[in-house]
Amino acid sequence: MASQGRRRADHRAARRRKLDVPAGHGHGHGHGHGDHVVDTSVVNSDAIVARRVRIVVAAILAPLILAAVIAMVVMWPDSNLKVASYQTDTARAEVTTIKACPNPKDKCDEATIKLSTGPDKGKTTTVQVPQGITVSVKAGQSVMLGVQTDAKNIADRYQYVDHDRTKPLLILALIFSVAVVALSRWRGFAALIALAVTAVMLTQFILPAILSGSNPLLVAVVGGSVVMAIALFLTHGINAESSIALSGTIAALGLTVLLGWFFTKFCQLSGLASDSASAVKQFFPNVDLVGLLVAGMVIGALGVLDDVTVTQAAAVWELSAANPSASRRELVAAGLRIGRTHVASVVNTLVLAYAGAAMPVLITFAIQGIPAQYTISTEIVAMEVVRGLVGSLGIIAAVPLTTALAAMAVADRSRDLVAA
Repeated sequence: MASQGRRRADHRAARRRKLDVPAGHGHGHGHGHGDHVVDTSVVNSDAIVARRVRIVVAAILAPLILAAVIAMVVMWPDSNLKVASYQTDTARAEVTTIKACPNPKDKCDEATIKLSTGPDKGKTTTVQVPQGITVSVKAGQSVMLGVQTDAKNIADRYQYVDHDRTKPLLILALIFSVAVVALSRWRGFAALIALAVTAVMLTQFILPAILSGSNPLLVAVVGGSVVMAIALFLTHGINAESSIALSGTIAALGLTVLLGWFFTKFCQLSGLASDSASAVKQFFPNVDLVGLLVAGMVIGALGVLDDVTVTQAAAVWELSAANPSASRRELVAAGLRIGRTHVASVVNTLVLAYAGAAMPVLITFAIQGIPAQYTISTEIVAMEVVRGLVGSLGIIAAVPLTTALAAMAVADRSRDLVAA
């Protein structure tokens, strides 16, 4: 009996060693340890795993996605939401020469421009460029203009708005796209398509639906769920692993919504702290700014949730591929060890991103010498604090949720196969 007990203890210790993944493995998406690459496709093709995941998909994931798609169709905006009094025609032009305005008191430069778009394309006129407000304008640069369509004189028809940054932005986007495809190949290309789908969803559904009077929180949840489903399946394929990752993402998304709604109410945030929100309320009085604030939290956390859930599902899949007999408890424990470092780095990233967005406000408070406790309590700062912490809580929750779902799907594969 004693020798049998020792053999069992040695067997359990060996299994634990197989699943003993260093904490530093946390953030990587690769499926290997050192030079040894584990083939995780065997887990996706496993009949036991497929049966378990089908249950999750049929009972939870498919109904949620179907409900999101139906809700999106019902809430899809069908009217023109532009405000006529808030619209302005635009044009672009190239600066040919620039000099100081004749009257020094005007504090401006007079730019001679050649119009490159609009009904006056090819014609030349002058516009005033304010000094000290923007980056200086130089000859040869392209600028954006506002157009007064009712002005009879071409000299009064155009006003300087800003630099035309289309070309450098396109170059940056091209460099980004090439880098993504060069590193990730077909998956990188699929990720770029998913990014384009996200942009379309934001501009064609989420923003117009909110402005048309739909509940911002519901719109964000519906749009976010559809975006994540498309992005995950397009980038990682329609398989058991990506299905589990999507299930964890939607579960964490639901928790983020609840936390965002509760703490927005608890902290008595009105959503009116930013000038943009005030403008939206002016032209669309029925918009729920508190819901819009929470919706922003949800959209802001989505991309990071995607990263965390995909990583956790991939980690558990790799652990199961390395040891098909690993139990659910062993997989969860090892998966959480991997997730701890990942969460620590990702949470810091998210909080710093929100802090960076609020940097001009924080600098203003610092100049005024306002105490930190007072600064944090102001709505414009408290809003960013709630955003960062609520989003981080959603990320933290995504790790155990996804790990538990993945472990439930792949645990004891070899043992169940023998029993079958």
